[in-house]
Amino acid sequence: MKYLAQFGAYLLFLRACFRMPDKWLMFRESFLRELYKMGNDSFLIVSIISIFIGAVGVIQIGYQLIGSLVPMYVLGRIVRDSNILEFSPTVTALVMAGKIGSNIASEIGTMKVSEQVDALEIMGVNAASYVALPKILASLFAIPALVTYSMFLSNFGGALSCELSGMISVDAYVQGLRMDFDSFSITFALTKAFVFAFLITTISAYHGYKTEGGALEVGSASTRAVVQSCIAIIFFDYILTQIMLYK
Repeated sequence: MKYLAQFGAYLLFLRACFRMPDKWLMFRESFLRELYKMGNDSFLIVSIISIFIGAVGVIQIGYQLIGSLVPMYVLGRIVRDSNILEFSPTVTALVMAGKIGSNIASEIGTMKVSEQVDALEIMGVNAASYVALPKILASLFAIPALVTYSMFLSNFGGALSCELSGMISVDAYVQGLRMDFDSFSITFALTKAFVFAFLITTISAYHGYKTEGGALEVGSASTRAVVQSCIAIIFFDYILTQIMLYK
C-alpha cells in the first residue's frame, strides 16, 4: 500500500506540474538556463564515457571473433548496433540520473525545507510547475541530444581502438559500420532517450518536492531519487525493447 500511495502522489505531482506557467517570460528564462546547465555541464563526462564504451566494445567483441569463421569487418556492425541500441542511450541515462537527478532532487528539496516552496504557494504560484516544469522540458531536449552525440562518439572510439590495437584496420571497421544499417535503430534509441529523460527529471523532482525536515532529509531524498531513477531506467529499457524490437 505504501508504494501505491507513493505512485498516486507521483501522478498527482505530475498533474500539478503540467499546467500553464503563470509567467511565460520567467518560464522561458528558467528553461534556457536549465537546458544550458544540463547540456553543457554534462558534455565532458558523456564524451569520456562514450569514447571508452566504443573502445572497450571493439576489444571485447573482437576478442570473441578472433579465430572464428566470421569476417572481422562484422565487428564494426556489432559494435555499431550495440552502441546505438543499448549502450549510448542506457549508459548515458544512468550517468545523467546520477548527475542531474541528484542535483534536481537536492535543489528542489533545499527550496522545500527552507520554505521557499511554501512562500510560492502562499503567493498563489503553482509551485510544482514553477520549480519542476522547466527542468522536465529542458531534459527532453538535452538528454536526447547527448545520446545522439554519444552514439557518434562511441563509434568513433571504436575506430580509435582499432587504430591503437591493430586488431583490424579502420577501413574494415568502417565497412562494418556501413553494413546493413537500419534507421529504425536511431528511432528506437531516441525513443528510449525521451522516456529516460522524463523518468529521471520527474522522479527526482518529485522526491525533492516531497522532502520534509532538514539537510539530512535533503540528502536522503537525493539518494532515493537516483536509486529509483536507475531502477526505472532499467525497467523501461526492458519494456521498450520488448515492445519496439520484438516482432
